[in-house]
Amino acid sequence: MLDLVAVREGGSVSDAIAISLQTAQHVERLGFSRYWLAEHHNMPGLACSATAILVAHIAAGTRQMRVGAGGIMLPNHAPLVVAEAFGTLAALYPGRIDLGLGRAPGTDPVTMRALRRNRVETEEDFPREVAELQRLLGPVQPGQQLIASPGAGSQVPIWLLGSSLFSARLAAARGLPYAFASHFAPRQLLDAVALYRSQFVAAQPGDRPRVIVGVPLVAADTDAEAQLLASSVFQRVSGIVRGERRPLQAPVAGFLEGRPANELAAIQQFLAMAVIGGPQKVAQEFLQIVDMTQADELMLVCDIFDPVRRLQALDIAASVMQALP
Repeated sequence: MLDLVAVREGGSVSDAIAISLQTAQHVERLGFSRYWLAEHHNMPGLACSATAILVAHIAAGTRQMRVGAGGIMLPNHAPLVVAEAFGTLAALYPGRIDLGLGRAPGTDPVTMRALRRNRVETEEDFPREVAELQRLLGPVQPGQQLIASPGAGSQVPIWLLGSSLFSARLAAARGLPYAFASHFAPRQLLDAVALYRSQFVAAQPGDRPRVIVGVPLVAADTDAEAQLLASSVFQRVSGIVRGERRPLQAPVAGFLEGRPANELAAIQQFLAMAVIGGPQKVAQEFLQIVDMTQADELMLVCDIFDPVRRLQALDIAASVMQALP
């Protein structure tokens, strides 16, 4: 699961974080293997800007599930700081921490400038910083002057995240696992996954391509009920189109009726990989996604306004997955 730590209309950041912990504990009991937290800044409806702190909080409240960043937007941070933070997390929760890395800012241009100060990012910076982070988290080499402490030797697993061919190509060249952000930008999913697999170069004997595919999920007892619950996500996408960032809104019946064409197009594009429906439809569409992508894992993004209904949706997802061939 990938959690954006949505702040709900009428709720607080504290409420959002408490809901995330409750959700993580619930899906761990259901048998989910990972729980990742995103990084976004200057977005009133999301409380995931301090990603490493949230990773620590969720890891402390769970027992065995892997917890990680999905991801740290590396251009916003010095690699040494990331290595020290995740080295510390790995020391606190051995064998349970993942580090997903993205090259997008995770925010708007004004906030990007505030995060990076006067730094101007180039296309060459991300591969160089990924390599630096790999060195900092790897074994200390003779003569190495810059050592992450904690961090050195921790070998925290690094995943590259992407929504285009750039990170797919880089992940393949470095022999790293790859997660595609099809939960919001699915257009190049198949091309990126095919390129990654075809160009993969194993960094260690036995390494193989590993792919995670992001899937928005809204599940309920019936298709109609799920469609109503999904209107909260429809409202979020419409707000993005209009430049209005708001907390997650309560469901609205018939929300799509009469929406402007540009908003309907954005919702369709944003949620092209979304699975919205009752148990039978969820099962069919999960199978279709796995058949289409040959993904090693599906990473669900489940933003439902009512926290109880969110847990019920994840119950349905887990039940469906266990019943699939």
